Amino acid sequence: MKKTILITGGAGFIGSHVVRLFVQKYPAYTIVNLDALTYAGNLANLSDVETASNYIFEKADINDAAHMDALFAKYQFDGVIHLAAESHVDRSITDPLAFVRTNIIGTVNLLNAAKAAWKGTMEGKRFYHISTDEVYGTLGDTGLFEETTPYDPNSPYSASKASSDHFVRAYGETYGLPYVITNCSNNYGPNQFPEKLIPLFINNIKSNKPLPVYGDGKYTRDWLYVIDHAIAIDLVYHKGKNEETYNIGGFNEWQNIDLIKLLCTIMDKKLERTPGTSEGLITYVTDRPGHDRRYAIDASKINEELGWKPSVTFEQGLEQTVSWYLENQAWLDNVTSGNYQDYYENMYASR
Repeated sequence: MKKTILITGGAGFIGSHVVRLFVQKYPAYTIVNLDALTYAGNLANLSDVETASNYIFEKADINDAAHMDALFAKYQFDGVIHLAAESHVDRSITDPLAFVRTNIIGTVNLLNAAKAAWKGTMEGKRFYHISTDEVYGTLGDTGLFEETTPYDPNSPYSASKASSDHFVRAYGETYGLPYVITNCSNNYGPNQFPEKLIPLFINNIKSNKPLPVYGDGKYTRDWLYVIDHAIAIDLVYHKGKNEETYNIGGFNEWQNIDLIKLLCTIMDKKLERTPGTSEGLITYVTDRPGHDRRYAIDASKINEELGWKPSVTFEQGLEQTVSWYLENQAWLDNVTSGNYQDYYENMYASR
């Protein structure tokens, strides 16, 4: 069946893996990748599919409501997979309004565009909103986040995502917009912008730079391999039920300090360093404000209803991730220098 699907934030970390999967798996679909190409959007992530006949890139900002309306009119989208977001907690602490604009207002702009375009023709349409486990707040030593866990966000980032989740549900209830929401745990894997923990520390270890660890290092996160997440998104988009929420997690809790030590061990082996060398780079730093102690997801619903489960263990995924970064030093050098933002001008601006 032919479909035209809008994927927002498709040049970003998770988005690029979703775009690649859909372009390659569904040749009858037209995949429109919308991205503003801010600091974390990198079209070089998709160089292997950019010439595919069913792939289209649109440089646009979801904060531009008129542009969103125009794109819906132009392409007559059958579905939206909405990944575009500001996502780094530290950035949200220093600039909360940027998160309000993109994560809340930008999402509402998309909802309004979809509502107007699909008025009277909601059947077969779907607005799929990708969110985070951080909307649920923090856990103690026991328990898991379930789809019914009350929201309790503690950072400007998680508050903005919680708000966008509520707007999606409200548009479903008020206007009958067909939607589905997923809340995922921390993603890791190839092509992640190196402000996030794992690629940052891979780069720092290789360069013999300090590894800054917040507080006592015992903050706990559930880790999800990005390719497994893309597969889950595919399943939810095609087989998930409207007006449902699915939590996507790796069944995989790690304290930050234990994760970092495992990463150091893998890096020492890959770089042929004396075991324990990289651990000497660990440096404890002042904790950040509002730091949630523990996240952990119960992903049994998506497992039982849609048959999804992670394909790799964390140890396997982390080793594959380290290998990718070490084998793609040119990519890492490019994004850390900022030169990757010239890619759009070279590849698209003159067309």
